[in-house]
Order: sequence, then structure tokens, then C-alpha cells
Amino acid sequence: MAKVLTGKVVSTKMEKTAVVEVETAYKHKLYRKILKKHKKFKAHLDGSVAVQDGDTVDIEETRPLSKDKQFKVIKKY
Repeated sequence: MAKVLTGKVVSTKMEKTAVVEVETAYKHKLYRKILKKHKKFKAHLDGSVAVQDGDTVDIEETRPLSKDKQFKVIKKY
């Protein structure tokens, strides 16, 4: 099963690539406080989904498409 993550599009300046920022929440082991972690992923855009900066999208893990790109955009909300 491939990972499916939900995030916000930060940049679409590259050809066929979008930068998606994914936010995850986790509990600190010692202090038990809920913390948020942000990570940016480069995702492949094919012609089926048109996205702009600020859109919320689902990205799915795929085989490596380039040095940094290992996800593709599958759905726009």
C-alpha cells in the first residue's frame, strides 16, 4: 500500500511539479504536549489535476520519478 498524505500546495513554479506542505501532529514523549510538524514534498502533476498555490490536495507515494520527486498529486479538494 502506498502512503497517501493530505497537504497544501505551496508552489507550482516548476513544470509538472508542485511543492506540497504536509502538517502532522504528534504528542511529545516526555511533556505530552501536542506538537505540529511541517514537511515539504515535491509531487508530480499530470494533466488530469490542475492546481494552484493554496489548494488542498492528496498526494500518493510512487516509484522515484526524479532525485527529489517520489509522490504524485491524485486529488484536489
